[in-house]
Amino acid sequence: MRGKQSKLRAWMLALAPLLLTGCDMALLDPKGEVGLEQRSLILTALGLMLIVVIPVFIMTIWFAWRYRASNKEATYKPEWSHSNLIEAVVWGVPCIIIIILGILTWRTTHSLDPRHPLTSDAKPMVIQAVSLDWKWLFIYPEQGIATVNHITFPANVPIHFEVTSGSVMNSFFIPQLGSQIYAMAGMRNHLNLIANHEGVYKGISANYSGHGFSGMKFSAEAVSPEAFDAWINQARQSPLTLKMADYQTLAKPTQNHAVTYYGTVEGKLYDSIVAQFMSHGTPASGAEPMHDGHDMMHHDSGMNDMHAQHASGE
Repeated sequence: MRGKQSKLRAWMLALAPLLLTGCDMALLDPKGEVGLEQRSLILTALGLMLIVVIPVFIMTIWFAWRYRASNKEATYKPEWSHSNLIEAVVWGVPCIIIIILGILTWRTTHSLDPRHPLTSDAKPMVIQAVSLDWKWLFIYPEQGIATVNHITFPANVPIHFEVTSGSVMNSFFIPQLGSQIYAMAGMRNHLNLIANHEGVYKGISANYSGHGFSGMKFSAEAVSPEAFDAWINQARQSPLTLKMADYQTLAKPTQNHAVTYYGTVEGKLYDSIVAQFMSHGTPASGAEPMHDGHDMMHHDSGMNDMHAQHASGE
């Protein structure tokens, strides 16, 4: 019986890597400028770390073979305990790699700051993203429309995302286009992305937020300028309107919410969504531009107010 169990475990271990073939390698198949730079950073860091890892695997096999019991030619040195050369290599090489990785990470962290505008001849387009339970609301302030769980934008045009939350903290992420950014109630975060190719890309919430988290996904479609204009005109034909009262209904928890289009959106609705979680009872109707979420330490009081309201059911 034990023999059968051992064979079963061996087969399970051997077949386990095949489960990885279903993984979506989105980060290694970027379709935007930011994603390309991040993939380059990932591969560079991986290559530098393999400088240590690969020799360790090689030497492990070589040592086991050379110093096997049947090899009578291997030198036997029971009193050996130290080598300056080995110590220099073992400590020196990792230290050099860590220094290189540190410099590389510091530079790319600043160059890939999600708040930095992208260099482009095209005028950036603004999309305001609001995470809800358990869906994504997208407001197009310049076009006067809104959507749920779907966005369309022109390819090769920088997209400036303004991100906040209408509930608990979440994370806005389109893996093939680049950086993720946190969505937090009462705060404004900023993310600049661009799609260099037309296509449909998966968008997700990268932060667990409750029962409906697994269905909190959206599609991001990059199209030609002509197709984008046609899509906007089509969305404007929707009879649905999105005012603050409609938003309060939409904000109620739902799972696997269907894609929805709103042909008309109340002006400054995004400001009102942010303002409703601000401290000192700031009224939603009198919303003014708020601080952003770049430095989380400055917003602890706002987060505490948000959690207190959420807990009391307000």
